[in-house]
Amino acid sequence: MGRLFWKFFLIFWLAQFATAAGVGLAIWSMHPNGRPGVPFAFEGPPHPPNLMEGEPRWPPPFGEPPQHLPPPLIPIIAGALVSLLFAWLLAWYFARPIRILRTALESVAEGQLATRIGVSMGSRNDELVDLAKYFDHMVSRLERLIDTQYRLLHDVSHELRSPLARLQAAANLMQQQPDRTAEFVERIQRDTVRMDTLLGELLTLARLDAGVAGNQGSALDLGEIIGEIVEDTRLVADKKQCSIVVNGPDSIVMNGSHEFIHRAIENVVRNAIRFAPSDTAVVISTSVRSGLVRVTVSDCGPGVPEDSLNQIFEPFVRISPSNSSDGYGLGLAISRRVMDTHGGTIVAANRIPSGLLVTLEFPQGNG
Repeated sequence: MGRLFWKFFLIFWLAQFATAAGVGLAIWSMHPNGRPGVPFAFEGPPHPPNLMEGEPRWPPPFGEPPQHLPPPLIPIIAGALVSLLFAWLLAWYFARPIRILRTALESVAEGQLATRIGVSMGSRNDELVDLAKYFDHMVSRLERLIDTQYRLLHDVSHELRSPLARLQAAANLMQQQPDRTAEFVERIQRDTVRMDTLLGELLTLARLDAGVAGNQGSALDLGEIIGEIVEDTRLVADKKQCSIVVNGPDSIVMNGSHEFIHRAIENVVRNAIRFAPSDTAVVISTSVRSGLVRVTVSDCGPGVPEDSLNQIFEPFVRISPSNSSDGYGLGLAISRRVMDTHGGTIVAANRIPSGLLVTLEFPQGNG
């Protein structure tokens, strides 16, 4: 038994023992010269005349108290034993879940993240059970975060391995074939740019996971952000021979981080342009309803399998193998992190007959 058990036990037992002893002594003190139940002595019939003076009489006649009444030791001892039993049960009842929680914390500290204690609480229904539920939720969340970090580390190492291998190969070939130096320098520059892009997106993810999402309370104009995104992506859209159409109010004032909201919407738009067929349009629509700012981006591409709609917002997830060389699969993951930090949501749904519709909703705030 732990220290807490013995503290509970001693406190409960002393309290109950003191109560029992106090009650017994109080009853005894009320009858110092009489029997329990006869608090006052009153006169009865006279002594029998045939008894000599000083001769003891027992039992005493009615109304005549005994000379000495011992303290009620038997009730006190019985009360002490009963209180001992109840103190033990109460201390065990309160200390057991705390002991289970301590053992579970030790297991988690040793890396056993599959530890759960909700079932161990049995049929209890009190604050200690609520504490166990919060513990299980915390460990589940911690397990998911650590699994995500392990998976992210694995994916980063995999993504960096290929460009590093190409850089090393290009450097070796440059030494062996000096006449092709310009060609190899171009390859090195291309892979260097790709690595710089990857590291920049990873840094953005790390900032968002750390809660560094800029000044989310500053006022901004969503219409201006949409205009900037259209200008930045128009060259890519023209190269694919698709157009960008904007629907909605020219100006929507809201609160948030200009940098990250721009990044979240731009990533969705660039992803739509990447999969949009030629001679089609990528449509950006904005609206405000019930304090929520909604931005939708739709394309006419092949869409996404239904069972993968949630996976596209995970890091390094690329649904289409044919486009695996274009991007690292971090754009939509960054968009979801931005939405999470701003208290918003982002969801994807397939369009009929084809295409993908991505909806972003922000709280407008005091904008």
